[in-house]
Amino acid sequence: MKYKRSLLKLSGEALMGKNEFGLHSSTSLKQYAEEVKNVVDMGAQVAIVIGGGNIFRGFSKIKEKTINRIEGDYMGMLATVINGIAFQAYLENIGICAYIQTAIRMDEIAEPFEKDRAIHHLEKGRVVIFVAGLGNPYFTTDTAAVLRAIEIKADVLLKGTRVDGIYTTDPEKNKYAKKLKDISFDMVYQMGIKVMDQTAFILGNENDLPIIIFDINRKGNFKKVISGEEIGTLVYKKK
Repeated sequence: MKYKRSLLKLSGEALMGKNEFGLHSSTSLKQYAEEVKNVVDMGAQVAIVIGGGNIFRGFSKIKEKTINRIEGDYMGMLATVINGIAFQAYLENIGICAYIQTAIRMDEIAEPFEKDRAIHHLEKGRVVIFVAGLGNPYFTTDTAAVLRAIEIKADVLLKGTRVDGIYTTDPEKNKYAKKLKDISFDMVYQMGIKVMDQTAFILGNENDLPIIIFDINRKGNFKKVISGEEIGTLVYKKK
């Protein structure tokens, strides 16, 4: 395999399936758990960060300003905990040992984040699911994913999305959009690519962490990326 240790970033929306919000157990959770199992069975080490948009978006329709940004961000962090518990259950149901580590202490539910213990779990063949973002408002789960990947010394960060990479323009709006095989972090800044937030890209660039954007919904893609096949778009540090 090309990447021994990876961090997979899944959006909360990816877990909705065709639902408007919440979890879609019969497709997304089950399918993603099987994708992870296939990679773990290869001997690869997998950590995961899951967003909370599938649950938090249910509150986004509140038009009055009673809930401010900070309160909303903490609600989003708690949503990622719900998703993490659900995904842990699906992984363990198919024989994969998974531990949850959280940036906000809740000892009855998960271990507090501790990078050395996380690395120990990975080396033992266990999956580690990081939840509650970074424990601070104003930071997205994309940024949390990059930071956790750096902390556990991951070889690559893999962002699973519904599209198969980065395009010159939005492929859902422009049929002439061209997919990019790879792109430097510098070009990502210049083009204003929005597939991840700028803070996440800056952290990746400064720490020379390659990021691959790929279609997680196509069966077998996760294993192909880990094996070194050219799936999706590679974002790299320009030497």
